[in-house]
Amino acid sequence: MGLLTKKLGMTEYYNEEGDRIPVTVLLAKGNIVLGHRTIERDGYSAVQVAFDDQKPSRLTKPKLGQFKKIEATPKRKIKEFRVAPEIVAAHPIGSEISLELFEVNQLVDATGTSKGKGFQGVMKRHHMRGEKRTHGQHEVYRHGGSIGCRLTPGRVLPGKRMPGQMGNETVTVQNLQVAKVLPEKGLILVRGPVPGSKNGYVQLRHAVKTAIRAAHAKG
Repeated sequence: MGLLTKKLGMTEYYNEEGDRIPVTVLLAKGNIVLGHRTIERDGYSAVQVAFDDQKPSRLTKPKLGQFKKIEATPKRKIKEFRVAPEIVAAHPIGSEISLELFEVNQLVDATGTSKGKGFQGVMKRHHMRGEKRTHGQHEVYRHGGSIGCRLTPGRVLPGKRMPGQMGNETVTVQNLQVAKVLPEKGLILVRGPVPGSKNGYVQLRHAVKTAIRAAHAKG
């Protein structure tokens, strides 16, 4: 299960031991259950979650009808979280999901859109060191060098590290730790950095690897 959140930025706080902890502040208040997906009807089970208020004039009529059907305020973001049928049953349509879904020190996965860097060269994009700046070297200090493969196979292999678009892609950081939960303010503090810029949307879910390990331990 998970929540849709908005990244407000980074800050720090001191725990009871006096340690300074860098955290990312995520606004998570206002997640509502918009719909259910069931195995009998859809072939899979999931909870459809909506987040962040939006003007009704900026939604299409089909989307607006979904919110009118459950008498809820229109939302900007909609996301499905695939969960077990019993979890679907525990979250009725139209209800608000509590921040108590996450606990302090729990491991979570955060998914967001990374900051766009535009078209970048190999030194910034792939951390190449560049060419030598010695006598006889021409103006190719920041170039990536040869990309050829001689006669065989006679082409550039897929995945070759070259200049190109950097950033502005979906990134998931796994096994982050929940540092603090503030239900009264609607905030979740996650230890360390989270993908995306300020006011960007972040999907926060229970850690997948932790769930897999728990399933193996039971099996």
